[in-house]
Amino acid sequence: MKAGIKKSGNLDLAVIYTEKKANVAGTFTQNQVAAAPVHVSKEVVKNGKAHAIVANAGCANACTGEQGMNDARETQKYAADVLGCSADEVLVASTGIIGVTLPMEKMKDGIKNAVSELSDTGSVNAGNAIITTDTYSKACATKIELGGTEVRFGAIAKGAGMIQPNMATMLCFITTDADIERNLLQEALSEIVEVTFNMISIDGDMSTNDMVVVMANGEAHNKKITEKNGDYDKFYAALKEVCTGLAQHIAADGEGATKFLTINVSGAKTFADAKKIAMSVAKSPLVKTAFFGEDPNWGRVICAVGYAEVPMVPEKTVVKFGGIPVFENGVGANADIQKVRKVMEAHDIAIDIEMGLGDAKATVWSCDFSYEYVKINGEYHT
Repeated sequence: MKAGIKKSGNLDLAVIYTEKKANVAGTFTQNQVAAAPVHVSKEVVKNGKAHAIVANAGCANACTGEQGMNDARETQKYAADVLGCSADEVLVASTGIIGVTLPMEKMKDGIKNAVSELSDTGSVNAGNAIITTDTYSKACATKIELGGTEVRFGAIAKGAGMIQPNMATMLCFITTDADIERNLLQEALSEIVEVTFNMISIDGDMSTNDMVVVMANGEAHNKKITEKNGDYDKFYAALKEVCTGLAQHIAADGEGATKFLTINVSGAKTFADAKKIAMSVAKSPLVKTAFFGEDPNWGRVICAVGYAEVPMVPEKTVVKFGGIPVFENGVGANADIQKVRKVMEAHDIAIDIEMGLGDAKATVWSCDFSYEYVKINGEYHT
């Protein structure tokens, strides 16, 4: 709905609702300055059951003290009253300016109007209602078969800046009609987030408001998944596919981005080492600006590898741009510079870093830094 929270007057409030109470799982920002809705929604996830999600854009309700907590709980209670469920079955999420309190009358009107217009075709509007500096809403839908029963997944997400998950100003809401035991749902989501949403970086800033939530209401009536069997594996793979696609879209839609960077690190001693190296490259302003300028400056990449605080041997390390070696044996490779420049002109670019020290690998998704990134964030005022 258009609740009047965004100054632009665009869609800014969404309600996601399941008539049948759903098992719920979630992961949240690790920022110690977490927003009020994060604290409130963590309590819902701890209880394990939910009927609805209320999400708004234009106001983060972060660093708003006791008033912020009261507003988050009032949002819960009002939505519950309108929907006819319990307040502790309503998750709340916010994104936007930090330090501004929620306009509660607008919130209430928006919730009331959204509930009156609930529709099984409303996900496009819901997706557009949660975006801020995104250029488009991220969405995904898929279906699988579990024991001959069709099971469906739908998801919307937002995120374009202040993205350095460990859970970023990033929100993701996933719904499925699968019947799965709640603890298994949480275990699957936590594992998947670690290798999807926690493997993206736009600017290295961890937000106060991130959350990924999945509601599974069992309406598909598949044989309930209560253990890690073949059905669990299929469910896990589908959920991972959804999260991977959305994570990649978020990285590609970074504020002002002109390049989508896939950073593959292989040959590390551990996954943690590989991730740390890939993140070091992904977060380097010098690497990001070089790719924006289409400058094949491999020195910036190997420099970021070197200060990642992970043991490495330069003579064993190989760096490739688009599959072309640009650094090996401790020096610049004898690459065809015109071919490398052609790689740099593309939108999607792979940076491969082979460490030569082990079998572990990791992939991080990121983007470049453009003039527009500075403009967007320089003009993002309260």
